[in-house]
Amino acid sequence: VQLQASGGGLVQAGDSLRLSCAASGRTFSPDAMAWFRQAPGKEREFVGALRRSMRTTYYAGSVKGRFTISRDNAKNTVYLQMNNLKPEDTAVYYCAVRLNWIVEYSSARHYNYWGQGTLVTVSS
Repeated sequence: VQLQASGGGLVQAGDSLRLSCAASGRTFSPDAMAWFRQAPGKEREFVGALRRSMRTTYYAGSVKGRFTISRDNAKNTVYLQMNNLKPEDTAVYYCAVRLNWIVEYSSARHYNYWGQGTLVTVSS
């Protein structure tokens, strides 16, 4: 399975961006689809996750209310809509999936497949 992330760029504080993560390769339906981010000099952190089977979403407190995860099954793509961006949102954003849902959905080590990352830079 290959994940291709795209949509990053340079924006100003308050702007919006939508990241995409397209899956290709072996056909499977991951139940856990997540976004993580890593800022320079910091550890990778959880942004949000979508539980495909239950159609539920979970977010980190720092992005809740501003970011939204959605999916398009026909396109085998998951999205991260980011609104009201802040300078502290600057990071490389990664999409990740795993076949089965897990309670520790916010832990990066549990995900099997990763996209290559897309850089989001928010200027003040």
